[in-house]
Amino acid sequence: MPRIVGVDIPNNKVVSVSLTYIHGIGDFIAKKILKEVGVDPKVQAGKLTEDEVSMIAQIIDRDCVVEGQLRRQVAQHIARLRDIGCYRGLRHRKGLPVRGQQTQSNARTRKGKRKTVAGKKGVKEMRG
Repeated sequence: MPRIVGVDIPNNKVVSVSLTYIHGIGDFIAKKILKEVGVDPKVQAGKLTEDEVSMIAQIIDRDCVVEGQLRRQVAQHIARLRDIGCYRGLRHRKGLPVRGQQTQSNARTRKGKRKTVAGKKGVKEMRG
């Protein structure tokens, strides 16, 4: 398994797909990197030479914010939104959708498992 930027990428997959296993590199960036190195995007990752792997790693280090540094950067951006108390920060703080999605019937991913609230539905008042 070639190791690029501290991430083991799968040998048995095509290089352009294998590079997307690195957090912060998607399909477009992976193909752009391979074009710059001059590697065929359809070759398997296990077939890369050490030189090609090191060139790919150099380009990623030079041009891309990836893995831990990217995660830290995103966390800092969210923390800043929370601290200044803007609408998006409040939504992050409450664990609700941030980008204007409906919440009455959906948003289970953000809100988590349903929490049942005891109501008046089943209670019948006795009159005598």
